[in-house]
Amino acid sequence: MRIDAHQHFWSYSPEQYGWIGEGMEVLARDFGPEHLAPELEAATLDGAITVQARQDLEETRWMLSMAREHPFLRGVVGWVDLCSEEVTAQLDELGADPHLVGIRHVLQDEPDDGFMLRPDFQRGIGAMAGRGLVYDVLVFPRHLPNAVQLVDAFPEQPFVLDHLAKPPIAKGELEPWRADLRRLAEREHVCCKVSGMVTEADWARWRPDDLVPTMDAALEAFGPDRLMFGSDWPVCTLAAPYQAVHAVVADWGARLSEDERASLFGECAARVYLKHNS
Repeated sequence: MRIDAHQHFWSYSPEQYGWIGEGMEVLARDFGPEHLAPELEAATLDGAITVQARQDLEETRWMLSMAREHPFLRGVVGWVDLCSEEVTAQLDELGADPHLVGIRHVLQDEPDDGFMLRPDFQRGIGAMAGRGLVYDVLVFPRHLPNAVQLVDAFPEQPFVLDHLAKPPIAKGELEPWRADLRRLAEREHVCCKVSGMVTEADWARWRPDDLVPTMDAALEAFGPDRLMFGSDWPVCTLAAPYQAVHAVVADWGARLSEDERASLFGECAARVYLKHNS
């Protein structure tokens, strides 16, 4: 199974997607399964994991309804309020649909860099135990030391790092990101998405060679069996079309063995996210 492990949908409105600001007008429209399907086909991918773009229960319900209608949507990484006293009820409701495979909170936007270490947030992570759900970690490089503490607190909980923690590719400054990434990768219950790179590079002038050191660092840290390709479509279109993003990772992955490429382009994602419904 060949899977894009990270993409988004939305029905655009400026009120609900306030993060789509000036210079991002290409994203200010609807993106649905009918727009993704031809991109997957062109890249010879069988399906995708769709990920929350708003911190809203209704959006998660909407994504689950789309997954029920479109078999190529293999799973949903949704949102619940992990800090709420109602988190167990929210997980019970949404988790009744087998398409829910993970949960994500937009940690990178929290004013408190230590938000993920708060007792109420960690209580919510603990509520995921036994449900077969992955937690997607969306952070910036400065958050990686705290992310290590988070994953250490839950050694039985599977975690996936989104977008390699967004290294500053445009600046060419890979330290201390690279060292902190290696430290996180020492935790074997953490995998990493090879995604989100083009939007951390210079949107107008990036070249494939600009991304190679980042992918090399991820391979060195996690090894070939804990990496998964994600397009981050349609956000990637700020800097590159879907097929260019796929081609960059595919060309870099040509150095890997056939089995390692299969893991990168789907088998790792299926193993981590779809173990209960593949």
